Amino acid sequence: MSIYLIALLFALLGAFIFTIIGLISGTDETAIMVPITLLIILLGAPPEGVFAFFMAAVLSKHLTHAVPTALMGIPGDTTAVPLIDHATTLRRMGMPHIALRKMISGGIIGAFIALPTAVLLGQFLGQFADFFKASSGLIFTIAAFLIAYFSKGKWASVLIIIPFAFFIKSLDTLSFSILDKHLSITFFLGIAIGPMFSNILVAASPAARNAIVRNKPNEYNLAPETKSWKGYFPNPFKILTGRQTTFTSITTFISSLTFVFSPVGMTSLMGEIVGSRTKGAYKKSTTSLTVMNGVTESTYLAEAIIPLIAFGIPLSPVALGPASALFNAPPVYSVEPINNLHTYLSTWDFFIFGFIGIVIASLIAYPFSMNYARKASVLVLKFVSQEAIVAMFIGLACLLAYNEAEFLGIILTFTVATVGGLLNRILGVGAGVQFMVFYASSWIMLQLFGF
Repeated sequence: MSIYLIALLFALLGAFIFTIIGLISGTDETAIMVPITLLIILLGAPPEGVFAFFMAAVLSKHLTHAVPTALMGIPGDTTAVPLIDHATTLRRMGMPHIALRKMISGGIIGAFIALPTAVLLGQFLGQFADFFKASSGLIFTIAAFLIAYFSKGKWASVLIIIPFAFFIKSLDTLSFSILDKHLSITFFLGIAIGPMFSNILVAASPAARNAIVRNKPNEYNLAPETKSWKGYFPNPFKILTGRQTTFTSITTFISSLTFVFSPVGMTSLMGEIVGSRTKGAYKKSTTSLTVMNGVTESTYLAEAIIPLIAFGIPLSPVALGPASALFNAPPVYSVEPINNLHTYLSTWDFFIFGFIGIVIASLIAYPFSMNYARKASVLVLKFVSQEAIVAMFIGLACLLAYNEAEFLGIILTFTVATVGGLLNRILGVGAGVQFMVFYASSWIMLQLFGF
């Protein structure tokens, strides 16, 4: 079978799965992307298929996460949080459908600008790859401190770096003494599912449960579905005004270059810059939403692609979180030594198979969201239990952890999930900081204690 056909099939799989998942509010990108991507890799998917799958999955997820954000006023995932205020403004005006159309149309434009921009920048930065590879331990440590300082936990995140590195290295040493091999997937999964697992722990604790108890079910008012275009596939350039298209193109290009910054931070920053230059509540909200969702797409795609092409080590928040399996998925992929998509795909491959992924996602997720957003939202609210989704991903994490280290892998995964999840929930030590410390832990302990 042709590798292009295989990549096409994997892109279709990613688009279908994550188009549905995006409709479920509150899903964390890292917690859902890492386990499923790991499963695809460990089942033997070729590198081309893995990359097409991931690109289609990311774009589909971030197109349909606009549905609960715009129609119900609840963030589809963490990157949708900055969009809530403007989406709420349009809901109060009775125009949530306008918010939705602007958001996902901006996302489509952002994706197609980000791909070639990221590929070209990744190829340019590849000239410095040897330096980054040789200094990876130091770079990870510096990056951990920088990401921690600019995270919502700030000084708490900075102070926890060395204790968390000691915790990770201690578990690694213990598991090595039992299994005679270093583990990786179990640590990844523990950090990834930590936020979800912390919610379960809080719900199970009589002392902490009051923080999440609700006296009555949440109520949502969905606006009627309206359609202002002919046919099934709308033209995003006709949905947006010329000014909105221009702003989105500029901001997504700029944000594609800033691959070391937080996607949420860039989304907020670009939205504020554009919003401050737009007068009128309606124009300000619609333009800001268009730009912000476009930036969400561009940062996510670029932050995965640039480190893959240039370095082969995860040096961005997205590469450390949702895209981490593309870099490190033992025994298939690794970062020490570098043996991952960076090794197997050329620059031209990244463009071709990335293009396949985002085209497939555009053909599936975009018209689906534009035509059936309300009906899909009703079905999800009525028949999909968020608890069941959490259980599904935790079950998948158990399967992958058992595959790597049997029962010990499961215990280690939940140990890391407990500590990491509570650090995230209570102190704001995000998954990006924790992933970076995981990579830096060996170097930090070597410098401090010589082991």
